[in-house]
Amino acid sequence: MSLTPEEISRYSRHIRLPQVGLPGQEKLATARVLIIGLGGLGSPASLYLAAAGLGTLGLADFDVVEPHNLQRQILHGDTDSGRKKLDSGIESLRAINPKIELIRHPEGITVDNAVDLISQYDLVLDGSDNFPTRYLVNDAAFFAGKPLVYGSIFQFEGQVSIFEPCAGGPCYRCLFPQMPEPGTVPNCEEAGVFGALCGVVGSNQAMESIKRLINVGESLMGRLLVIDSLAQRHRTLKLKPDPQCPLCGHTPSITDIRPENYEWSCAAPDTTSEEIPMEISVQEAHAQLQQAPPPLFLDVREDFEVAIAKIDGAIEIPLGELPLRWEALDAKAPLLVYCHHGMRSLRATEFLRSKGLDGAVSIRGGIDAWSREINPELARY
Repeated sequence: MSLTPEEISRYSRHIRLPQVGLPGQEKLATARVLIIGLGGLGSPASLYLAAAGLGTLGLADFDVVEPHNLQRQILHGDTDSGRKKLDSGIESLRAINPKIELIRHPEGITVDNAVDLISQYDLVLDGSDNFPTRYLVNDAAFFAGKPLVYGSIFQFEGQVSIFEPCAGGPCYRCLFPQMPEPGTVPNCEEAGVFGALCGVVGSNQAMESIKRLINVGESLMGRLLVIDSLAQRHRTLKLKPDPQCPLCGHTPSITDIRPENYEWSCAAPDTTSEEIPMEISVQEAHAQLQQAPPPLFLDVREDFEVAIAKIDGAIEIPLGELPLRWEALDAKAPLLVYCHHGMRSLRATEFLRSKGLDGAVSIRGGIDAWSREINPELARY
């Protein structure tokens, strides 16, 4: 594909690089990259790929913009709250570069479409923020024979790599063969995330994508870049394919995309013998409030979260303090436990039941679901 004089001028700072030149920029102009998620990682990655002159960007996202996204998801602005991330993201990308082709995938990536979707592109960049999607993207990229540019963040640490087993490198399952058990790894809601770190990791993903597409430099295939933003230290760990990997090993147990390989629920199994469930919906919790006497409410969120929004009358004990303060609760009273989205409250419920508070029940979806379905006047965050 030949570039126009206007395009040559636009990308001249790339073209001046001997490692890129006009042939490299022309490769970018015909390249097709699929980006999974337009959040913290997908935002900077998509902006830099658009600015670099990628021919086609596929954008897979089904979510909407919420105010708490804006601390790190720089593709979206304050006035975009409530809009589809695809809509606001495409506007921002067209403002950066109106020449590139942007393809919407509003259903996101699913078990049903993953392999076919990834097969349509030269490379897939994973900006997802949950384990089921991360494992699904890895497996589908393997079956499609496409390189996967991986990125992840946790609090102040980020990771970047390229997984390409068909070129002799490892896959994500070579590092982590199976998903962690639900509730054992805090998500960003619980643990927090350093906003600027998303820019660092997402930009590195964009850089690795461009290098891979035009075959310059030393890629991160077979290496894991670990970024410690607090200490400002970068380490590179060597990775090798695992012969015992369940996906790309010598005797794989995963031979196709099956829904059961990506099931991951925040709900803990109900191992009690009582008829009282481990968790209930916000509608069921609201109905119980109409009974006499009403159940007690226990809020296990942090103080700063309570300051944003709370349910009146709730007892406030952060999850981390519960082992020291649980005895102050009435062991015989029905107790409805809530947090932000329902993960911490499930852990609190399990703990309380282990101490004999058999009436403890977690509210599924937490105060976020309560604000959406019961009291819309409550602030969401």
